[in-house]
Amino acid sequence: MLIKKYKLLLIPLFCLITGCITYYYYYYYYENKNDQPAQIIETNEDIDLVETESEVIIKYCTVDIKGAVNQPGVYQVAEDSRVIDVIKKAGGLTKNADTYYLNLSKKVHDEMVIIVYTKIDITNYKKMLKQNADLVKELKTNTKNDAIVEVEPNLSNNNQTTLLNINTATLEQLMTLPGIGESKAKEIINYREINNGFKSIDEIKAVNGIGDSTFAKIKDYITI
Repeated sequence: MLIKKYKLLLIPLFCLITGCITYYYYYYYYENKNDQPAQIIETNEDIDLVETESEVIIKYCTVDIKGAVNQPGVYQVAEDSRVIDVIKKAGGLTKNADTYYLNLSKKVHDEMVIIVYTKIDITNYKKMLKQNADLVKELKTNTKNDAIVEVEPNLSNNNQTTLLNINTATLEQLMTLPGIGESKAKEIINYREINNGFKSIDEIKAVNGIGDSTFAKIKDYITI
C-alpha cells in the first residue's frame, strides 16, 4: 500500500521536472537564439552588379605585319597599341631589319598593314632613286605601308648619306633643307630655270635670300 502511494507521487514529480527542463530549453536557448542580429546575405544579383560595373572592356583590332620580323602574320592587338607593340607580338625584329623609315610609336588601327623593311630593301630603293625625299614617297605609294613615316627624315641628321640635287629637287624637297622655307625654295627653282641649272653648289649663293650663313647650313646636303 505504501509503495503504491509513493508511485503516485513520483508521476507528478517526473512531469514537473520534465516541464521545467522543456521551459528552460525553450526560453534560454530558442528565444535567445532568435534575439541574435540578423545576418545580411548578399544575393547573386548584387554580386553580379558589382562585377559588371568594375569590368574593363578591351577593344581589339586586327593588324597584318610583314617583312623583317621573326613571325610575320595577322595579329589581334588592343586598339591603343603602337607599331612597336605589334613588332614585339610578331617575335621582334630580324637582324637585317631597318626601321629608319618606320614610325614605331604610331597607333595601330583595324586592317592596318605594317611592313618592316630589310637593309637590302632600302639599299635597292636608294639605287633606283636619287633623293631621300623621293625614297619616302616611293615607300609610301608602292609598298602600301601604313606604318611609314609621315614626314621625310630631317636632312640635318648626322647619319644622312643621300644628297639633294638642287637642279632636279621639287619645292617640297628643297624645303627639307635647313633654313630653306617656301619662299627661298621658289627662288631656287626660279634661278635654275632662268640660268639652265646650277653649275656648282656654290652658285646657289647667287639666289636671292641665300647668303654665306644659309649656304653653310645646306652645303653638306646638296649636290648637282
